[in-house]
Amino acid sequence: MLQNSFNIVPESFAKTSQNTDLSDPLHSPHPVPWAWVMETYQNFLNYPNIKETRYYRTSSLLSPDEKYCAYSRVSMEVNSELFQCRVNSVMFIENLHSGELRLITASSPLADNPFNLNRDANQPGTIGILIPVSWSLKGDKILARQFEGIFNTSLMFDYAVIWDRNENKTHTLSPQESEEYDYTVLLGWSKKYADQVLFRGDILGEEKASILGVNFKGKTIISHQDQPVIYGH
Repeated sequence: MLQNSFNIVPESFAKTSQNTDLSDPLHSPHPVPWAWVMETYQNFLNYPNIKETRYYRTSSLLSPDEKYCAYSRVSMEVNSELFQCRVNSVMFIENLHSGELRLITASSPLADNPFNLNRDANQPGTIGILIPVSWSLKGDKILARQFEGIFNTSLMFDYAVIWDRNENKTHTLSPQESEEYDYTVLLGWSKKYADQVLFRGDILGEEKASILGVNFKGKTIISHQDQPVIYGH
């Protein structure tokens, strides 16, 4: 069974299969390749005899010291019914001097990990897309967005994934549940605190949003005076 750790987002977001104009289901400032997902599904409907998995490679994100770059490979298993399709991804860190590649995966409910089978992530209809968002100012950490959801439902959620190059550790973070918001969207690093990332906490039907700071241990605070920052290009 899927873990119940998703937030409910507006019903209109659950209908993105009918709306290819949406660049991102959660209107994130760091959009996942949603247009490609919808275009891939439509192409399959036009040519249903071609059943192989489709792949998409994101652009590379260069570290500030220009020693590393990060990019993701997104794959989609297509089916005639959207709720039977499956999208997953892996992210790579490339050492531009040695050519060494490091695989980065999230530890969230629908993350696809080639070294640790996740039965929930392998169910039809699941979406798990990991994309690089920002390096840290020194280039010793990278922040990525793990977007997860289930096709034809309003279950969608953001996680922050941080890889620490010095410790060779990966952290997967999300805001603690609260009555102050209905769903959250990853924004970037905290400008005020080096050990925090920022999320936007939205309330259904309201324009006002909360700014949530989450530290590397998962502690969540309201942080209206903070601003998100990103590094790398």
